[in-house]
Amino acid sequence: MIRFDKGPGAAFAKHFAALPDHDEIKEHFWYDWGPVFYRGRLDGSAKIICVASDPGPTERIAGRNLVGNAGQRVQGFLNKIGLTQSYVLLNGFSYALFPSHLSDGIKLLSRPDLTAWRNRLFNMLKKPSLQAVVAFGAVAQKAVDLWDKKGNIPVFETYHPSYHSGGAAGEKKMLTDWNRVVTELRKIITPDDDASANKPLYGAKFAEQDYAAIPHADLPFGLPEWFGNDAFFRKKRGMNSVSRPSPDDRHTLEWKAPKFN
Repeated sequence: MIRFDKGPGAAFAKHFAALPDHDEIKEHFWYDWGPVFYRGRLDGSAKIICVASDPGPTERIAGRNLVGNAGQRVQGFLNKIGLTQSYVLLNGFSYALFPSHLSDGIKLLSRPDLTAWRNRLFNMLKKPSLQAVVAFGAVAQKAVDLWDKKGNIPVFETYHPSYHSGGAAGEKKMLTDWNRVVTELRKIITPDDDASANKPLYGAKFAEQDYAAIPHADLPFGLPEWFGNDAFFRKKRGMNSVSRPSPDDRHTLEWKAPKFN
């Protein structure tokens, strides 16, 4: 069976199209690349909402959140709590934020129009199946904190999957905290039927077994078979198949295919 994501239904498409105009604040974003909105289930079956910061270059290619190296770390995280499909992945910002504008970005999250739009999206996903929310990093944590109708849904705050401060010690600190969250979520989340929640916890640094490929069911039809699995690039030359050039002209992406032979 060929599996792929057919895109949002009418209600979500209408809401995504109603994203507030970012023209007045576009100096903080890779604005001309446009927004990216989600990855995962929009049909009410999501048991967890994972929120990160903003879409990167790989996300722009797929039009889906968290599909690059960071996304494959999150997919591995989800696998460790027994989820293979019952999740939805969002970002605090739908446009890609310049990393140097992080402090300004966190302030912008409180703009009434952006807060209302984002909270409406959260509310649309708050169904009886929802068991927890994970906020990865400062942008996500602020966005979830501003969600006024989350009620008593358990919220877990932890490091962003691309956290890289402090070298080896920082990575160990991050993964220690991810182990904390995974352990707590295993007490809350009902595993998917085709999964188990007994995979090994993290060590002091990421191992290849801690990553997981992005399921084809999360991606639009027509992407290469290897898309969403950057194991080749992690081994050979870097972390992602898609990157921005240096210097960055803000209008170019470099997308490389793996060379298997």
